[in-house]
Amino acid sequence: MERLNSKWIATVASIWIQCSIGGTYTFGIYSSTLKSTQNYDQSTLERVAVFKDIGGCTGVLSGLLYSFVTLDRHRRRCFCGPWVVLLTGAILSFVGYLFMWASVVGLIHRPPVALMCLFMFTVAHSMTFSIPADNVTGVRNFPAHVGTIVGLMEGYLGLSGAIIIRVYDALFKGNPSNYLLFLAVYPTSVSLLLMYFVRIHDTNSEDDKKHLNAFSVAALTMVAHLMILIILESIFTLGTWERIVTFIFLLLLLASPLGIAFREQREDSKRLILSQTVSTEGNSTVHINPEPIESMENHDQLPSDDARQVKTTVDENIIRIEENMNLLQAICTGNFWLLFIAMACDWDRWSLLSSVASEISGVGHLGTIVNTFAIASPIGSYIFSVRIVGYLYDKAAAASGEKNHVLALIASCYLL
Repeated sequence: MERLNSKWIATVASIWIQCSIGGTYTFGIYSSTLKSTQNYDQSTLERVAVFKDIGGCTGVLSGLLYSFVTLDRHRRRCFCGPWVVLLTGAILSFVGYLFMWASVVGLIHRPPVALMCLFMFTVAHSMTFSIPADNVTGVRNFPAHVGTIVGLMEGYLGLSGAIIIRVYDALFKGNPSNYLLFLAVYPTSVSLLLMYFVRIHDTNSEDDKKHLNAFSVAALTMVAHLMILIILESIFTLGTWERIVTFIFLLLLLASPLGIAFREQREDSKRLILSQTVSTEGNSTVHINPEPIESMENHDQLPSDDARQVKTTVDENIIRIEENMNLLQAICTGNFWLLFIAMACDWDRWSLLSSVASEISGVGHLGTIVNTFAIASPIGSYIFSVRIVGYLYDKAAAASGEKNHVLALIASCYLL
């Protein structure tokens, strides 16, 4: 069991959880069934879809929970650790999808639109618990390679939608109602099975970068596999058996990170044995040095090495305080608001957010701070899509008439 308790196994568990939580990216698969069974018009369906976006951008509570259960003074308690956050996300995902499935199949009476919006919000909000638990734990396990580990987690999260669509094509093609039940069970089961392996390990190695790059290669191989499948499906019609075979191969690609983790653990064990051997040999020889006679005039002063050590300790404490800001401390800095505005203006750069935020405020409360930045996405979307683009659209339509207002809008945008 000790072999399964390492930061490499934690990374693999986080990758697999990230690959399972992208159900909201496949909304198009079951949206038509949701619309027909609930007698929604298009505007009502879009209203429900809006809460999918809102739920995914309001994760301050999940960040606060992660910060609380992973503080150093709480980490040794029974009910503390990243698994608590993952468990919360799993419960929310299960409840949201289960009630959506029950509504679609008629197991419960057709709920009001507001209640369906709550179900959708709950489903999307569950991701704000799983993503910080995986990303921030990875950052704390690999503090020297923040950009690499965050990019790795975000990459597998992006692949999750395509992976789940492969599952739909292989097992639930043409049956979106059963697919909704699958979305209720699958991400929850994966999180429950793997959440205890997602732990914080305060260890570092010189070869971390090499093995993180191996995980990245595995992700790129999966991307190539999925791209080839998409191209083939656009040219040929794949039968049931072909879909099952390609799905099995996809599962093998998903299992490949586990082999990378075991290989790194073997190398870590070899390095540990070697270092212990060198240490034992070094301690077997005892050197006796005569103590230098110190002058009486300097007997009350600290030696220069001790003085430098005390100064270094004080400096490190100051840096530690500055680099582990909580949410309120971060909000009071100019860097926070500069990054917030940057995210609002360019909300397609979220893969960089955790890396930049960790440099500004440290990793102590990174989950809370990153999820606070996520609020900038709907704000930026509203300002640019509604207030600016919508205004230009209406102005162009009024000036040129209904026939040519689209072309006029494009011309106005380019003039800006």
